[in-house]
Amino acid sequence: TLATDTIVREDGAITGAVYSPDGQRVLVLGGPNMLDKGNLNIGDHPIPNDFDTQASILDLKTGKITSLTRDFDPAITGTPVWNAADGCIYFTAEAGFYQNLYRYNPKTARFNKLDINVDVVRSFSINQHEDKALAYVGSTLDQDGAAYILDLKKGTNRLIDNPLAPLTDKIEWGKTEPWTFTASDGTVIDGEITLPPNFDPNRKYPLIVYYYGGTSPSNHRIDHPYNPNVFASRDYVVYILNPSGTTGYGQEFSARHVNAWGKRTADDIIEGVKAFVKAHPFVDEKKIGCLGASYGGFMTNWIVGHTDRFKAAVSQRSISNWVSFEHNSDIGHTFIVNNQGANTRENVELLWKQSPLQFAPNCKTPTLFIHSDEDYRCYMAEGLAMFSAIKRNGCPSKLCLFHGENHELSRGGKPENRIDRMTEIIKWMDEYLK
Repeated sequence: TLATDTIVREDGAITGAVYSPDGQRVLVLGGPNMLDKGNLNIGDHPIPNDFDTQASILDLKTGKITSLTRDFDPAITGTPVWNAADGCIYFTAEAGFYQNLYRYNPKTARFNKLDINVDVVRSFSINQHEDKALAYVGSTLDQDGAAYILDLKKGTNRLIDNPLAPLTDKIEWGKTEPWTFTASDGTVIDGEITLPPNFDPNRKYPLIVYYYGGTSPSNHRIDHPYNPNVFASRDYVVYILNPSGTTGYGQEFSARHVNAWGKRTADDIIEGVKAFVKAHPFVDEKKIGCLGASYGGFMTNWIVGHTDRFKAAVSQRSISNWVSFEHNSDIGHTFIVNNQGANTRENVELLWKQSPLQFAPNCKTPTLFIHSDEDYRCYMAEGLAMFSAIKRNGCPSKLCLFHGENHELSRGGKPENRIDRMTEIIKWMDEYLK
């Protein structure tokens, strides 16, 4: 009929929706605050992390809302498929370093994690008219693009193709394994260690520490911009952790950065590094570097103003001043309001209090700043401000500005820029850690 109607009027928390096969219900995706807030499960925190995607079912006839994911810790990613054959909903969700495949049965209200042969599912496809098989493509830290058929009845996986294998099988990879620690507040913080390919436990190695960008967890994608194997191949031990504020570990955990940006997350990182060094005698505690991008770049800016533990730092596409960020970013106002409950008209003191720029005079850590001049998510002025403020301290710092690139440094098909970026990072780390 070409007629339109408003199913639900929202304030921005809804991020997507999928019809049921019969068109009578809608699976709605969004932040924990969406619809009737029935998915909200953040403990004592005042505001949820809106990047922690939840799901509810809205009955179009009755208006009844059924919350699905209140007690489901993994955060939904991508677009789910509501399969007509079995009536189940198939979707991917991030859970720590993994992005898994799940099936939800609306009749039994049960979630099932499907058995797959990759660490990170990039995409999947299922025949809407049968529930026999599912195809998916995924990645690990040492493989990518492997395609499988999952038999939904038997639970078995059949490899279709692994086109990069002839290349990746020739590479000598470092060993990656889990390493967690218990923070002073009793929280177990997830992490991993990657060792150099020719690791010698009797040597002393410099350490590079990496933490998330955005608030999404670091994961096992070979094309992760800072794949730990790149640094490990240069004789670094690498420690990656998913500190407080990360999605995929439950809403309470992801909401911890709200109104406490920098503080609690930085405490986890610094405490984790201390515990990591103590547990691994082959790490040289005097040669530790830190690295982060986007929200991780903000974390780097905050950390170098609060500790001298790191001897080198790399801050990429970062945030240094929440006051200016509100009006310099394409998501500035929405981002700080939804995740801090603040804005410059009413809470400028709070935003400035949590801005790394305020603490730049304390910085003694040599810091490399990397930005793109067409990055409208974290505008280059944020990096320029922190760079110049640290320069005033007489602290070694360097600015690399990529022309014509965006936030992800991926516009225009210029892989050489990503190679240049990694080269600059390694040069900076080598200069101060080797």
